[in-house]
Amino acid sequence: MIDISTLGKRLYFFRIRVGLTQKQLAVNLGVTPQAVSKWERGLSCPDILILDELAGIFNVSIGEVLGIKD
Repeated sequence: MIDISTLGKRLYFFRIRVGLTQKQLAVNLGVTPQAVSKWERGLSCPDILILDELAGIFNVSIGEVLGIKD
């Protein structure tokens, strides 16, 4: 099983699972591909206002994006 314990790893995992490139995800969110790359590498985090959009694109809960167990 893939270790998706960090936010960046989870974002990468979910993005790959839905079949999007960094550029495609960036366009959907209105951010740059460089921003998505930085999120996935753990160099920065998405703005809290984007979490709902990320969850919708990935078809998961915000809690799952953040790694919060129910």
